[in-house]
Amino acid sequence: MSDLLDDPIPGQNTPEYTVSEISGEVKRALEGSFGRIRVRGEVGRVFKARSGHLYYDIKDDRNVLACTTWKGQISGLSVVPEEGLEVVVTGRLTAFGAQSKYNLNVDEVSVAGQGALMALLEKRKKQLEAEGLFAPERKKTLPYLPQIIGVVTSPSGAVIRDILHRLRDRFPRKVLIWPVAVQGSNCAPEVARAIEGFNKLTPGGALPRPDLIIVARGGGSIEDLWGFNEEIVARAAAASEIPLISAVGHETDTTLIDFVSDRRTPTPTAAAELAVPVRMELLAWTGEQGVRLSRAASDAVQRRSQRLHDLSRALPRPDTLLNTPRQRLDLIAERLTPALNRGIQNRRLQLVEMSAHLRPSTLRNLVSSRKERLLNLSSRLSIRPIQREIDQQRQIVARFADRLNTAQTTRLDRLRQQLSATDRLRETLSYKATLARGYAVVRAEGGVVTTREQAAGHPVLEIEFADGRLKTGASAKSTAKKAKPGTPDQGSLF
Repeated sequence: MSDLLDDPIPGQNTPEYTVSEISGEVKRALEGSFGRIRVRGEVGRVFKARSGHLYYDIKDDRNVLACTTWKGQISGLSVVPEEGLEVVVTGRLTAFGAQSKYNLNVDEVSVAGQGALMALLEKRKKQLEAEGLFAPERKKTLPYLPQIIGVVTSPSGAVIRDILHRLRDRFPRKVLIWPVAVQGSNCAPEVARAIEGFNKLTPGGALPRPDLIIVARGGGSIEDLWGFNEEIVARAAAASEIPLISAVGHETDTTLIDFVSDRRTPTPTAAAELAVPVRMELLAWTGEQGVRLSRAASDAVQRRSQRLHDLSRALPRPDTLLNTPRQRLDLIAERLTPALNRGIQNRRLQLVEMSAHLRPSTLRNLVSSRKERLLNLSSRLSIRPIQREIDQQRQIVARFADRLNTAQTTRLDRLRQQLSATDRLRETLSYKATLARGYAVVRAEGGVVTTREQAAGHPVLEIEFADGRLKTGASAKSTAKKAKPGTPDQGSLF
């Protein structure tokens, strides 16, 4: 350091330095003496500047060491420093002359021991649980038979082969593999991007969106599985709209993604078994259900057929059902002609009574009497307005008389038409119309004969045809003998 010496003051031999010179010497001495070192301690204050640089302290029970990680170095850290975490930091010791401070430029951070990792894991677990990411109501139901399964794992490990083999044995499905690093500093960001990437795919697109996601990795130490304990992975799994199965590690391994996923399985093989059912079991169950359905349908048809047969035996014969309506029809037919006759007679009487009240002579007499009365009243009055009113009343009376005559004529015509229609209906429903179609009415001693036995008991029968009546029997024969020689013999009906 002789090049830094100035001319000494008389009586003194101690060299003099500038502030920059001494700061530079201290910095070179620190960097040359220590080089790249590893320091263990507890993380104290952590501060991230707007520029992106990270500033924090490493301390023990007596001293504090300031640490700096530049913006470009943060992505290479396997563990981001958190306050209270015991870590081992690796970097180069340097000095900052502007503030007369020294610090450690850290480019690698690792957790100091498994106990510290478990403490950090427990801290993150409590934080996410407080936010409600572990709540059972947030869990989504897994699809029974997904069409496409997305797998987030390493493409070169045994895990993906086990999953594909198990899916092929149970129920072959389409599988999309998103290759990621399953340990190391790149594990957490790649797994988080894979989960988010699957969710951003379009359903039915060129690269279809999966119906189920499996995040899988084989077993390992807590340090190897630490990427699945990172907060970004847990939050990505919790935000996934696609149901997600966590299959990280073996049965005894527990990671943070297990708590936020929709289902957790102890092994990747178990995740494949949970994702799809067994195809052969489904085929067997379908066949069994088909047999049961056919048997149930056959039994139902047989039971209903038997029931129908039992009910048919309880039903009466059609002839029995028609006997009573036939008798009722005959009774009504016998009563119809007298009823029509009585109805016509009653309406004729009503028509006569009504026409007696509506005779034109009666109306004319009434109008004449009213006119005479008006003339008498008008002769007593000499006031012109009253005469005009009388004239108006006369006109009104004349109009009423015309309307009454018209109404009387119209009503009489309508009643005549109704009477004619009723008479035509009577003729149509009369038994004489039936005689015109070739039937005949047999009478004996003034009564109607309806059976052969009744006819055999009478010596003389009278048969009514449409054009007249004919007597048969002993008296008829004598009458026939007295007839003219040219008269043909009618013969006997029996």
